[in-house]
Amino acid sequence: MKVGIVGTGMVGSAAGYALALKGTVARLVMVDLNADLALAQAQDIAHAVPFASATVVEAGGYEALKGAAVVILACGVGQKPGESRLALLARNAAVFRDVIGAVLRHAPDAILLIASNPVDIMTQISVGLSGLPASRVIGSGTILDTARFRSLLGAHLGIAPGSVHAYVLGEHGDSEVLAWSNARAGSVPLLSFAAQIGAPITEAVRARIDDGVRNAAYTIIRGKGATWYGIGAGLARIVQAIARDEQAVLSVSCVGDAVPGCPGTAFSLPRVVGAAGVTAELMPELSPDEARALTASATLLARTAAELGAAG
Repeated sequence: MKVGIVGTGMVGSAAGYALALKGTVARLVMVDLNADLALAQAQDIAHAVPFASATVVEAGGYEALKGAAVVILACGVGQKPGESRLALLARNAAVFRDVIGAVLRHAPDAILLIASNPVDIMTQISVGLSGLPASRVIGSGTILDTARFRSLLGAHLGIAPGSVHAYVLGEHGDSEVLAWSNARAGSVPLLSFAAQIGAPITEAVRARIDDGVRNAAYTIIRGKGATWYGIGAGLARIVQAIARDEQAVLSVSCVGDAVPGCPGTAFSLPRVVGAAGVTAELMPELSPDEARALTASATLLARTAAELGAAG
């Protein structure tokens, strides 16, 4: 399978590196407004490939995306000092209008995988701009937040994060919802498992893990300016689900109608992802507090999208 990445900064290049090392795709094309940067990233990743896989990595213009099954959009502009969130969104929407038009001229059958922040709003904008079915425009959403949640729970319980089944829902941002009530370790409800092994989930533990999930990005940004490895690996995981038609359940952002009062709003839920994109949407059983928090998160996103006119 051929995959394109538009925007070869730290996030785009980290996704490309993860895809190439895992050998998930046969061909990877790096595209950037700065052609020298795209070429440099492609060559650097290509020089790592002999140690791990047989992926062909190259740089090119939009025409090089012809035949791509997935195109990751990791492009956009940074926030200016004093610039409002809506003003930033408006400028990024203008960038996406040009980029999506160019991508679909050369790869009309591609699934669009949105990585640019704020990812939920940009996913919703991309549906409007592309005219594609919502199932074929997927935002990375809370896939990284979910990984952080599982990692911290695994560390507390002393088990592998892959044995933890827990999700972060709603916005990829401050209003996200950690679904504690349906979290499990293996097949055992989280609280029961924790009690059995002598590592109870106290209020202090919950507060520490909640803070670790919500503020991980701020900690990383404070230390090195931005996050890229975690989300790069998350993007590679979504592409793998598409490439192998896994029908994997992943917490990704997609336009949907799951929350009453917020029709056509993009936010994260567990969704089934395969070769056709998102094929099913799942609503977990939540506690009353979690359900209210998810509604509030979706409402916030719907309001922001409406202020921007996110249909494009």
